[in-house]
Amino acid sequence: MKQIIIIGGGAAGFFCASNLDEKKYKITILEQNSDVLQKVKISGGGRCNVTHACFDPRELVQFYPRGNKELLSVFTKFQPGDTMDWFDQRSVSLKIENDNRVFPESNSSQTIINTFLNEIRKKNVEVKTKCSVKEIEKQDEKYLVKTSLGDFPADYIVYATGSSPKSLKIVENLGHKIIDLVPSLFTFNIKDDLLKDLPGTSFENAEISIPFLKTQESGPLLITHWGLSGPAVLKISAWEAISLAKSKYQFEIEVNFISKPINEAEEDFQNFRQSNPKKTIGQAKIFDITNRFWQKIVEVSQVDLNKQVSNISAKEMHKILENLCQKKLKVTGKSTFKDEFVTAGGVDLKEINFKNMSSKLLPDFYIAGEVLNIDAVTGGFNFQACWSEAWLISQHLNNL
Repeated sequence: MKQIIIIGGGAAGFFCASNLDEKKYKITILEQNSDVLQKVKISGGGRCNVTHACFDPRELVQFYPRGNKELLSVFTKFQPGDTMDWFDQRSVSLKIENDNRVFPESNSSQTIINTFLNEIRKKNVEVKTKCSVKEIEKQDEKYLVKTSLGDFPADYIVYATGSSPKSLKIVENLGHKIIDLVPSLFTFNIKDDLLKDLPGTSFENAEISIPFLKTQESGPLLITHWGLSGPAVLKISAWEAISLAKSKYQFEIEVNFISKPINEAEEDFQNFRQSNPKKTIGQAKIFDITNRFWQKIVEVSQVDLNKQVSNISAKEMHKILENLCQKKLKVTGKSTFKDEFVTAGGVDLKEINFKNMSSKLLPDFYIAGEVLNIDAVTGGFNFQACWSEAWLISQHLNNL
């Protein structure tokens, strides 16, 4: 019986093992940590954001800053609808939330973990934890995987280690080119009077641009203790991960907290002034933002909160609207987004055959998951890439 060694007990490794034909292969998973499926456990705040309800591969690839061209063919063979089906067949009820993220009905990642553990138990897959791979040696038609628990011979290797520098070094030693790792999905550290004392304040739809990169994103925005976070920031951090790393995370952004052009905001202001001339500016409810944030805007614009709206000068109004619609902020660093740490970089995609995720350089060697130079914005997309790639590997090996 031929041996498949799967290196990495994460999403891609387990999905591959769960779909392999155990009558044909002896399957072993090697995991360096004491627990398997660690990222699955913490994803979505412990609820596990399994995938995203986007069923058109052409639309789906738009969420991947790196890997979008290559993943198109992968997603035509296995996409989020297939993932949902797969879990459905194993009696796991999933639900689509308002933002199209998909979670188990149970709201617990343990449901997903138990499903995988159950699958591999049925298939007699052996799992070795605390098993650190030191080196992989090519020997004639086979491989020898040297680990802290001894040597494992393999006819086929599925390399799904995640993006640790150590695991990238191992495939680099086998001849693969590695694109340097940089963080993707991070929040912006900003010290500014406008954001001070307002952590937790959120905006349903804001616009952020990075002028020096001529790029912008929109979406929900959140003020944190460190600066700014939320989907708008995370999206722009993913798309511009490489440029922002080069800037050493020192750059200027411009924020429109209400997603309205300044002339439109001025119209709203004038209309409010006409119908509420006696209202004080501090109590004026002109825009869809919290009272505290509005008062902070007025304060940093150096306008007296008790001044009546009718007495606000054109200059004062312009200053207020500028801070609301065109606020320039200096970013002085980054913070990793919760536990959902994602990196850009990894194995060069030119060296992978995306029909079956095999290495173009190494025979019988397959690569999947975050070890590849593929990453996505937040929302279940990174897992979907893992499921789809692992599915292609398992189907290819089953049909050999």
